[in-house]
Amino acid sequence: MKSWIRFRLADGNIGFGVLENDRVTEYGGDMFGEPVPTGIVLDLGEVTPLSPCEPGKLVALWNNFHALAKKLEKPVPLHPLFLIKPASSVAGPGDAIVRPKSYVGKIVYEGELGIVIGSKCCNVSPAEAADHIFGYTIVNDVTAADLIAADPSFPQWCRAKGFDTFGCLGPVIVADFDWRSASVVTRLDGVERQNYPLADMIFSPQEQVSRISQDLSLMPGDVIACGTSLGVGSMKDGAVVEVAIEGIGALVNHLRG
Repeated sequence: MKSWIRFRLADGNIGFGVLENDRVTEYGGDMFGEPVPTGIVLDLGEVTPLSPCEPGKLVALWNNFHALAKKLEKPVPLHPLFLIKPASSVAGPGDAIVRPKSYVGKIVYEGELGIVIGSKCCNVSPAEAADHIFGYTIVNDVTAADLIAADPSFPQWCRAKGFDTFGCLGPVIVADFDWRSASVVTRLDGVERQNYPLADMIFSPQEQVSRISQDLSLMPGDVIACGTSLGVGSMKDGAVVEVAIEGIGALVNHLRG
């Protein structure tokens, strides 16, 4: 399985490559096109990891796990329920989640699997969808929870989830990842808060890509956050949150007030 990483060099230039055993083999060209090795190999300590892709949009699902639907007493949806997080919300591994100056309420972590789109898809079938999945990453779908119902006339999902740094991605994109046997584990200040199997998803990654592509075009680098399950909770300023999926790694961020 290839683990793709984006990084910043000491001179400020940004590159990408394949990470293996703390060594990065640099590639040139387009990660989602025909990337070519440059012949340069770097130690991981020589680079600063960035979000592994630059999505034009993050499509974030809600109510996509049977266990959470049961707890919330919600019916299983007939179509993926989703919202859009803007590109400006993206943060990378190690970045701070920045509390908005205008907001003093509850900020929530949501550890999730992320699907990274590799080629444009529109109205694809589930069988075709696999060809459009470049790989998988980790997502922390951060939420200013008190804003969702702040106005009783209109639930503000996009506002609550769209602040700068509220779309944490990383640390890598793993191709050919076997999500069926993996779990999402979220730790807050070292204490486990979430541990749920991805096999409990209502809509599989292929079904998500297929059905969402019937609503809007998905472009190379776009990310679908597969939704979260039990154990979502709030973070205090200064808290460190780690979302880990075996086979991909751990995404670590902290909340800065």
